[in-house]
Amino acid sequence: MPVLARPAGDIHYQVTGGTGPVLMLTHGYGATSAMFGPNLAALAARHRVVTWDLRGHGRSGYPVDAADYSAANALADMGALLAELDGAQAVLGGHSLGGFLSLDFALTFPDRVSALVLIGTGPGYRNDAAREDWNRRAHATAARLAERGLAALGSSAELHSGEHRDASGLIHAATQTLTQRDAHVIDGLPHIAVPTLVVVGADDTAFLGAADYMAAKIPGARKVVVPAAGHAPNVSRPEFFNAEVTRFLTELSEPEARS
Repeated sequence: MPVLARPAGDIHYQVTGGTGPVLMLTHGYGATSAMFGPNLAALAARHRVVTWDLRGHGRSGYPVDAADYSAANALADMGALLAELDGAQAVLGGHSLGGFLSLDFALTFPDRVSALVLIGTGPGYRNDAAREDWNRRAHATAARLAERGLAALGSSAELHSGEHRDASGLIHAATQTLTQRDAHVIDGLPHIAVPTLVVVGADDTAFLGAADYMAAKIPGARKVVVPAAGHAPNVSRPEFFNAEVTRFLTELSEPEARS
């Protein structure tokens, strides 16, 4: 797995597929790039697929300074990865936190994004009280990890034991990367000017409303509900997910493929 040297800690990444436009996939909080394993072969048929571990996750760096885990640093890491791969533009795909970061990147650097695939993603909060409640839960996650270590992560389709070196990076990522400071992402949805696919599992009740909201607010966005799937539909229903995303990616380069 290649390593990208960064001031706030090395970033481990992987490139699958040798040709085609860049598709960068960013995992959610507590997971790693391994969560996209069931999707790589299908998506790399036409794209150069980049998967990577967020700081404090998997095989990327675990710096001791909490400030190194800021969302701004995560966006800078994404930009540096694109530059490393000579990717002037890329399709950004992300799961949960990775989708939120992809939205933020598209709003911050719109010229570097050609399309978005948002998987089990929320757009943040306009209401201050709701945002504060989200942040309290993020800090509670950090507290559980500090008390119980990696056992506090639990298990789900996208989370597996043995993927993280220890809980220290996840603790800082919970209080820094996962927390939200303002409403700029949710307020920016109408300004997203690239094709967008919103993917949500039919059983992911916490994110169904968010998917509806993003599909309504992002101009021209398409929503796909994956049946019999939870928060990580790319893992639990990979064939369905791969077919829908491949169709979307094909339409980007071949508009006549739209049905």
